[in-house]
Amino acid sequence: MNIENAQVQMRKGILEFCIMHIISRGEVYASDMLDELTSAKIMVVEGTLYPLLTRLKNSGLLDYKWVESQSGPPRKYYVLTEMGKKFLDEMQQTWSELSDSVNTIVQKTQHLENENKESSTN
Repeated sequence: MNIENAQVQMRKGILEFCIMHIISRGEVYASDMLDELTSAKIMVVEGTLYPLLTRLKNSGLLDYKWVESQSGPPRKYYVLTEMGKKFLDEMQQTWSELSDSVNTIVQKTQHLENENKESSTN
């Protein structure tokens, strides 16, 4: 099993959630999303982001508006629709439950590993 592939798959699984969170803060330009995702170490490229934004728009979760730019062509700014806000709320609840569950399992494993280390040094 390739660790890099596993890491990519984990990141892909939460990409939509992270994108929707970024957009929930207000109108956002795609390159600003890319910058934030990159700085957060959630690897994404334009070839991944734009099809995802299109899918979310076609699902009624996002909308966009064109804004004239002083330094080039108009820019597309994304916003959540009301349906998108509700969808994100449900995703947030799922994330919280999933995060708690995973942390419970990881913490138990770490606790057992620590106990085993302590017993092996005695």
